[in-house]
Amino acid sequence: MAAVRATPADPTPGVVGAATDAGDQRSMPPELGPDSLAVLSGPTFLYANSRGDVPPGSIGGLVHLDTRLLSGWSLTVNGSELLALRAETIDHYSAQYVLTNPDLPGLPPNSLGVERLRYVGDGFHERLELRSFQPEPVRVQLRLAVHVDFADLFEVKSVVRDRSAEITRAHAADGSELSFSYRKGDFRVQTRVCCRAPADRVEGDELVWDLELRPREQWQVDLHVPLPPGVGVVEPVRGDIADVIRGRADDPLRRWTEDRAVLRSDNQALERTVRQSRDDLAALRLDLEVKGQRIMLPGAGLPWFLAVFGRDTLITAYQTLVAGPTLAKGALLALARLQGDTCDDFTDEEPGKILHEVRSGELTRSGEKPYGPYYGTADATQLWLILLSEYWRWTGDDETVRRLKDNALRALRWIDEYGDRDGDGYVEYGTRSPEGLGNQCWRDSPDGVCFADGRIPVLPLATSDVQGYTYDAKIRLAELFDGPLANPALAHRLRDEAGTLYERFNRDFWIEDRGGFYAVALDGDKNVVDAKTSSMGHLLWSGIVPRDRADAVVRQLMSPDLFSGWGIRTLSREEALYNAVGYHLGTVWPHDNSIAVLGLARYGYRAEANRISVALFEAAEQFGHRLPEALTGFARERMVFAVPYPTACSPQAWAAGTPLALVRAMLGLNPTDGRLVLDPDIPQELGGITADRVRAFGQEWGLEAVGRSGHLRLLPS
Repeated sequence: MAAVRATPADPTPGVVGAATDAGDQRSMPPELGPDSLAVLSGPTFLYANSRGDVPPGSIGGLVHLDTRLLSGWSLTVNGSELLALRAETIDHYSAQYVLTNPDLPGLPPNSLGVERLRYVGDGFHERLELRSFQPEPVRVQLRLAVHVDFADLFEVKSVVRDRSAEITRAHAADGSELSFSYRKGDFRVQTRVCCRAPADRVEGDELVWDLELRPREQWQVDLHVPLPPGVGVVEPVRGDIADVIRGRADDPLRRWTEDRAVLRSDNQALERTVRQSRDDLAALRLDLEVKGQRIMLPGAGLPWFLAVFGRDTLITAYQTLVAGPTLAKGALLALARLQGDTCDDFTDEEPGKILHEVRSGELTRSGEKPYGPYYGTADATQLWLILLSEYWRWTGDDETVRRLKDNALRALRWIDEYGDRDGDGYVEYGTRSPEGLGNQCWRDSPDGVCFADGRIPVLPLATSDVQGYTYDAKIRLAELFDGPLANPALAHRLRDEAGTLYERFNRDFWIEDRGGFYAVALDGDKNVVDAKTSSMGHLLWSGIVPRDRADAVVRQLMSPDLFSGWGIRTLSREEALYNAVGYHLGTVWPHDNSIAVLGLARYGYRAEANRISVALFEAAEQFGHRLPEALTGFARERMVFAVPYPTACSPQAWAAGTPLALVRAMLGLNPTDGRLVLDPDIPQELGGITADRVRAFGQEWGLEAVGRSGHLRLLPS
């Protein structure tokens, strides 16, 4: 019997691990309903339904640093659920719910006005306000049922382990506090529900208030769930709940956003989308300690990915350099401190490798999961080098580049010695961990890389986007060694290696059939994996496409089979596994499209780049000016609105970075040979764009542009 070979769908045959249950993950929001709301601050969020409740057994709850502190939070009046009138988020960290009562014995419908005001900051805060509109006094029993499971976020996505026998309770007899604790080995966690107006009694894990309300009388109680001490939220908002909701409390995040470049546009949708992106990136900031290192970076996305990711962070930092270099510099330094040192099969760590993902929950800290950190990515190392170069091009910061010289050399060594697993000149991937990822490019779902006929290739895989990044990284690194790193001989060698890769790649990955296109990968037998994908946009961004093939690539990207009308699909409709609602099988990802837009602009295809950009800004307008992680691939000509992917993260870091990358492409704003160049091509429907405090080379610039004309001005220091 032939041995079973590893594939991305089964990367470690015969070993039961994460890859085998990757498909057993719950959709979001299944039990919470389509009107669910989240409040978010860094690594802390609470997801609830339209009444503000978290039904036990749902995917909702209060989560902090990958641990669910509340798994149930349900409010009833006289034993009945309330009716939602309206609920809205106010800021990313705050929300307001307006409710009333149904028809109940002795209590006619709409007798009560109930408000729930909540925010997350230094903890979870909620104010419950009840007002009676009955002409006579009414008796009301208000009950808050609390459930705690201390589940790891990985379990919330699949199957939650029952910890009930190990959870201890120490509820206050006077009704002022519920307390739950859990300990396993070195992992300890506690949830406390503190009441400013103590409950009349505690029944099990429920707080009960017996109220008698006079006509028009208002009653309220404040509840607070403190966060565990330590790192987590960056500069959380604090204050009275009403002051926070109404914007009267000091908001450190608002100060952070006001220090960034300011964009204005004749098109309000564009301006509001860019402003929302700025606010979302501020909301996603994390303050973590990993391997003894303190790092502050944006988490990848709510709810599943509020953690530091290498690839996501690096691409987000690249997208947002036009707004300032702070995020890019922080990403470079933080990820360099956590660069791989040794070979570790369980975590896929290798010397010089940049990490993939960091987690903080029980399963990671107990060693059941390899995420402390996990290094299973084939592209983060190259993207780190690309960002180092781009940061230098925007800032001229020789000192930081020299400080990171050893990290750059180690990253280069990883590419050549560990990334190229078989010495053929291509970077391949294949996990060694029983809990490792099968696909280690950005298409990291089990079927994210496939043949046109639907077959899943054997590992190891050399994907086309990774080769493009490798080419670009070596070209850029050569520039740095000709410049601040002062090693012309190494620069010459790197250009020779990049040239060789360019020639071999264009020989081995190009397919003449079906109009000419680039394969998505070479498989473990060096067979061409012949699906048409959006990866061709990444190849334009990296510059590895010859000019005489650019027309064919652009025709493919903008064909009806790849371009949905809202953006470029991840997989062409021609292919067997195409699915408009498949994670990497036909959906439209904003960040993926932003990379394609930058690539199209690089090769001079400004009209095509603008077509995609306008479509994405129009899509953002339909989602409160926030682009979700992914859109479904349904053709726009058949839909009067954009449809989000059902489990899309929102906000999500590289979706939030996308509008800034699109604006950069429209402006043609690039640092070139130590000077800032403006070469606009702005679609008529977007009008003019102005910006202030654009940072480049240690100075601030202003710009104005409309159509194909514009000018830069140096702002006084």
